[in-house]
Amino acid sequence: MAIELRTRKDPYRAAVHGVHSLDGIVFTVPDLDDAVRFYEAFGLETKRVGDRLDLHTLGHPHAWASVHAAPGPKKLQYLRFGCFAEDFDAIAARIETLGVERCAPPPLGSGEGLWVKHPDGFPVQVVVAAKSTPDLRSEKQVEPPVPLGTGASLARSRIPKVRPRRLSHVLLHCPDVSRAIHFYEDALGLRLTDRSADLVVFMHGVHGSDHHLIAMAKSDGPGLHHLSWDVASIDEVGRGMEQMYAAGFTRGWGVGRHVLGSNYFYYARDPWGSYSEFSFDIDYVPGDFEWRSGDHPPEDSFYAWGPAVPEDFITNFEIRNG
Repeated sequence: MAIELRTRKDPYRAAVHGVHSLDGIVFTVPDLDDAVRFYEAFGLETKRVGDRLDLHTLGHPHAWASVHAAPGPKKLQYLRFGCFAEDFDAIAARIETLGVERCAPPPLGSGEGLWVKHPDGFPVQVVVAAKSTPDLRSEKQVEPPVPLGTGASLARSRIPKVRPRRLSHVLLHCPDVSRAIHFYEDALGLRLTDRSADLVVFMHGVHGSDHHLIAMAKSDGPGLHHLSWDVASIDEVGRGMEQMYAAGFTRGWGVGRHVLGSNYFYYARDPWGSYSEFSFDIDYVPGDFEWRSGDHPPEDSFYAWGPAVPEDFITNFEIRNG
């Protein structure tokens, strides 16, 4: 399914000045060849641009994430958010009024837009960009009916490779979740969707987005826990799991179903101890809808069903190995 990169601002949000998309995430890993092997096995398109590896979904022009090589453990470098042109000055003025610390572009960043320092210490860029978050809930793939007497499942040898359609969200490790919520709400205009105390928090965009485009989990320091990629069916979630097994990436979690967000999932563990998630059927928050956020008990905030969670699933290897 092609996703239109729209630039027109929605009339029902004409007075709302907030970012509309997580336009990109930049991180470093020790070896780009490992990144190519993992993400191509996952079904993404990898494109080398000089010393940078851009992650695309099949046939889509947008680079959802960029990976650079650097010694040491995998490390989150910065986030880039996109906004409409008519919102940029208002967002910049609000950031100035709030006294949010400005910063120079990092070595891997560009001079475009404005740069501020996240309370956890990493840079955040705000740029004018086309909207890459969806304007509608993701379309589900409907399997065609099969003739009576014919098995509905394809033989393993005929199963096509799972190709994610877009980046849905990222989940970050966060040492002070409440402080980060205020930053995303007050400075960038995101909205709180759901939370479980300060253990995990989900935030959406005001111009229409999935249940969350940013999520945060309590940790001893900042870092990237996972990238979540939208697929077309629960069958693709399961096939994605088998696809990663066949490529030698056998560690992960799932298949299961989340409670907050409601999506079906399989998390494939990458070579650096973080994850990429095959995600299907996540809840959607339209731009003209006021989602009533809730604070949920831990047992009702993680997953409804699935296998046992790996003991080190929420370990922040960026600080453990740093």
